[in-house]
Amino acid sequence: MERNHKNLYDVFKSKTPKTTNVRASYKKNDPQTTINERFASVTPYGKTSKRHKAITAAVARYVAKCMIPVSTVGKEGFLDLMKEVDRRYQVPSRNYFSQVAIPQISQVAIPQMYEVCVVTVKAELQQVDFYTSTTDLWSSRTTEPYMSFTVHFISKDFELTTRYLEAAYFPESHTSENIATALQDVLANWGLKEEKQVSITTDNGANVVKATELNKWVRLQCFGHRLHLAIENAVKGDERITRAVGLCKKLVGHFSHSWKEKMALKKAQQDHHLPEHALITECPTRWGSRQHMIQRVLEQQKAICEVLSADRKSRHLVPTWQDLDVLESINQALQPLQEFTDALSAERDVSVSCVKPVLHVMNTSLLAAKDEDSDLTKCIKKKILDYMNTKYDNPATQELLDMASFVDPRFKAGYISSDKVLNIKARVMSEIESIFILL
Repeated sequence: MERNHKNLYDVFKSKTPKTTNVRASYKKNDPQTTINERFASVTPYGKTSKRHKAITAAVARYVAKCMIPVSTVGKEGFLDLMKEVDRRYQVPSRNYFSQVAIPQISQVAIPQMYEVCVVTVKAELQQVDFYTSTTDLWSSRTTEPYMSFTVHFISKDFELTTRYLEAAYFPESHTSENIATALQDVLANWGLKEEKQVSITTDNGANVVKATELNKWVRLQCFGHRLHLAIENAVKGDERITRAVGLCKKLVGHFSHSWKEKMALKKAQQDHHLPEHALITECPTRWGSRQHMIQRVLEQQKAICEVLSADRKSRHLVPTWQDLDVLESINQALQPLQEFTDALSAERDVSVSCVKPVLHVMNTSLLAAKDEDSDLTKCIKKKILDYMNTKYDNPATQELLDMASFVDPRFKAGYISSDKVLNIKARVMSEIESIFILL
């Protein structure tokens, strides 16, 4: 324009505002990356690079700590996530995380993480003055037998600490001799000394009890398991309870296996202004689940009866007034015990010092017969109390419970018989003196 149309060029030039040199400004503020830098930004990290190791270690910790299936690292969604986070990182195969140990980079694999954790925990346990332990025998969903072992101790910072040491495959016959040997092996593997073990808590299996006797260990029965057995004993053999609880199971199963009935129950709940809660299935090994099942059926009885009565095939599941009375009696007896079981099953603050105060509260308050209780409720309460008091009446167990309560500043001698207080004080002083001598 300047050369061929001089007049027009001058006119447009006078009207156009001055602008900054965009290209010069871009070069000054945002310098263009070089070809090498551009290629480097999309080149995968080397497996021995610091960045690759750091990300792989983070993935391994995620899989281990959150107990995520190792196969997750090969799934499309996880790979897309990692690509979005850092496209230069290539996720190793699932075999690397679970099995493969490559010498140059094995510090980020799960097997190596386990070895490091073992060394750390062993070093921690060597600093422990005294500890208690818990053990249990159980089966996986595929019926493979295992034995678990956990230690509990007070740390140097005076915090209650728990370390779950073993979930060991235990295919041998579960005789008391084999169990006793396996428990000894656990202590040896982790460098724990028997003389530092104050007690071991187990369930009431005859083979486990005998195993602790063979090892000459002080055993404390699991309070939750003992209470479970006490309740089972209290409701066993009563035909009224058997029928009412059996009916509960059947009607819960009826609603669990029919989507149509579930929707009908939900509508009935809305019509009767009831909470839209699902029914609860009982777990045979958890007495609390039975109480929850009964409580939920009583809560939803109007809606349940309306839905069942509308179908001729399910009318036989409608609870009679006698069944409801029995369920009310059971719930009235067991409901107060639920929160105590939860409190004594907590890992962070559970303590044997609470057992004797809880037994006292059960005898004087929770399970004490009341005027408004039905005869069935009174009978259930009495059976539970008799069972618990009998099982905790062992002199060695009583002495352990008294000692634990006495040294707990919340309880001291409040729940100890007056004729035993002097002996407990003398033993506490003797043990304190022996500790100072060792120090």
